[in-house]
Amino acid sequence: MSRTIDYGNLMHRAMRGLIQEVLTGVRDHGLPGSHHFFITFDTTHPDAKLADWLKERYPAEMTVVMQHWYDNLEVTDEGFTVTLNFGDAPETLYVPYDSIQTFVDPSVEFGLRFETQDGDDDDGDDDTDPESLEAEPSKNEADVVSLDSFRK
Repeated sequence: MSRTIDYGNLMHRAMRGLIQEVLTGVRDHGLPGSHHFFITFDTTHPDAKLADWLKERYPAEMTVVMQHWYDNLEVTDEGFTVTLNFGDAPETLYVPYDSIQTFVDPSVEFGLRFETQDGDDDDGDDDTDPESLEAEPSKNEADVVSLDSFRK
């Protein structure tokens, strides 16, 4: 049986660690300057927690914004909990890192996109294309940085 290094899953774990580190800094010190986040996540993820009315409204995915008003941000190794305002109705969400599809900070034209990983926790046999994780362009026509640019 041949063994290979699963670079795709390794990269996804590293980028989710980056999100955890960023959110920990925000929890401890608040959002600096004009930074803010658009976070899209899979609402069908078995560990995602959100109000029933939000699940009904967003049956597949949801994009939340952390900018002017958020509260009770808690960050763990597996995900984060935050209370956000939905039309004057504060709701608490739990977002596992594994459910995140995109993480974008448009104030600095930074973004991550995670392609679906079937069997993230299985024996490592998947067909992940390392090029599937790339910087997300903003509406300001930012350059897309592919992993190809780091290859020799």
